[in-house]
Amino acid sequence: MTETLDTKLKIASWDEHPLDEFADGTKLTRADVTLDDGADGLVSGSFHSVMYYRPDGTSDYTTLMRLEGTLSGRRGSFLLIGEGTYDGTAAVGRLRIVEGSGSGELVGIRGGGTSDSSHADYPFMPLSLSYDVG
Repeated sequence: MTETLDTKLKIASWDEHPLDEFADGTKLTRADVTLDDGADGLVSGSFHSVMYYRPDGTSDYTTLMRLEGTLSGRRGSFLLIGEGTYDGTAAVGRLRIVEGSGSGELVGIRGGGTSDSSHADYPFMPLSLSYDVG
C-alpha cells in the first residue's frame, strides 16, 4: 500500500564549492549538505548535489540523498536520487528511491518524492514522499 509523508528536515550545514568556472560566466559546483531535526519519523540525512549555474544564477542540479528514520513503524535508511532546477527563488526537485537501497526494516522500500522549497523555507527543506515498504 502506497503511503505519503509530507515533512521537512532542517539544513544543519551546507558546504558548496566550485568544481569548474568558465569564461562565459557559467560554473559547476558541488554541495555537501547535512540534514537533522527531522519530523514525522525521518531523523537525519545528508545529500550531495552537483549544480550547473548559468550567469543569471539559475541552475540545474542532480542529487544523491540518504535518509534515516522510521516510516510506517519501520526503522532504517534509504537512498534517493534526483534532479531539479533553481530559478533564483525556488528549487524544484524530483526524487526516486534507489532500488535495493533500503536497510534495516526498510529493505524493499520503493517510491519517490519531491522537494520544492524557496528562501522562505530556510533553514528547512520540505520533502514529500510517496512510498511502499516491501
